[in-house]
Amino acid sequence: MPPPSGPPRGRSRLLGRCPAVALYGPELDGDSLPALYEQLRRVHGPVAPVMIAPGVSAWLVIGHREVLRLTREEQDFSHDPRRWTLLREGRVPPDSPLLPIVGWRPALLYTDGQQHRRMRTAVSDALAAIDGHALRRTVRASAEALIVSFADRREADLVPHYARRLSLQVLTGLLGLDDRNGQLLAQAIMGVIVTNADSVNASGRMDSILRELIKEKRRRPVDDLTSALLNHPANLTEDEVLHNLVVMFVAGHQTTVNWITTTLRVLICDPGFRSSVSIGHLSVDDALDLVLWRYPPTQNVPARYATRDLELGGRHIRAGDMLVLGLAGANQDPEVLPEGGTPVVGNRSHLSFGAGPHMCPAQDPARLITRTAVDTIQHRLPELELAVPESELAWVRSPWSKGLAALPVRFAKPQLPHAPESPARPQEI
Repeated sequence: MPPPSGPPRGRSRLLGRCPAVALYGPELDGDSLPALYEQLRRVHGPVAPVMIAPGVSAWLVIGHREVLRLTREEQDFSHDPRRWTLLREGRVPPDSPLLPIVGWRPALLYTDGQQHRRMRTAVSDALAAIDGHALRRTVRASAEALIVSFADRREADLVPHYARRLSLQVLTGLLGLDDRNGQLLAQAIMGVIVTNADSVNASGRMDSILRELIKEKRRRPVDDLTSALLNHPANLTEDEVLHNLVVMFVAGHQTTVNWITTTLRVLICDPGFRSSVSIGHLSVDDALDLVLWRYPPTQNVPARYATRDLELGGRHIRAGDMLVLGLAGANQDPEVLPEGGTPVVGNRSHLSFGAGPHMCPAQDPARLITRTAVDTIQHRLPELELAVPESELAWVRSPWSKGLAALPVRFAKPQLPHAPESPARPQEI
């Protein structure tokens, strides 16, 4: 396989000598970013200088090998943002919309070593206790109820009408939230993710909702993730429980929406692929994995912070520099893709769930939810087609999340025997 064009991986360059590319702004969306990653790769190689906000520099790591090193070598690359030079020197404004995402929290995403292992054990055990069969039934019942709700119209936007509602119902139920507070939490979290002037206020609303949830579960624990974290032998504090719930929801909700809708888009728009799935040559899991390779639900993940001066991908990285995990860019690294750039079906060496000690602990339930959501709508609405030309589909404008802003479809009226019963709340699982 020929090596990628651009600077060799071994050539050292300094951030100050390379113009940094803005990784923010309304013009960046899921349609334009892949070309930007390839431009950065040609010009800068696997580690590129970027600006993640006005005046805020970072390194975007888009080499597959380099991302693996970044995720595996905690002694060189810390998760703790309190090591970040720009933050320590007061060069990030306290009202910066970045802070709700990268600011330190007492959660597994922001810790290293023993503290991380203690929290991860609690989170992993809580997730492992989820009954997969019951979760599948809950997802299917919720999905069928949503399909019934729009079936008579013979058209729908599968982002707000299906995927977003389904993910919200399932995830807030797993946390033990009621419908109203689940909606409020989702709105607050979306306000954090979009990183705008209201992000700090949205973060406060999110914390308030979860503190009330924790108080309730202290009084009346049931079979849900919040109760499991509160009662785990790791003895998490209430602050640790709250912020790990934030991480679980932020990492789980929008990514699940993106994964469901992007998979449906591939199945609707690629007749050959849809036919291969229909006749059993490819499975829905194959479709899910190809989406993870080509359109990972999370494009870029902040952040790691260098613990010392070092070399990475031919760059001189200084202690305290921020490094952003360019998952989407790394998945398209020519060094790991077969000739022609098409991932091999069944290959799960993509980085969409991260790697190393911080690899996503929720990937099994996330896959189950997504697979069930896709299976259910394929079964109930087998003749889905786009209601607009594919070229008119719009992507969410975010450098972090990769998902469709809308997926308008139409279909023949399905033969539904009856409206399904309301699904059991996931806390009853």
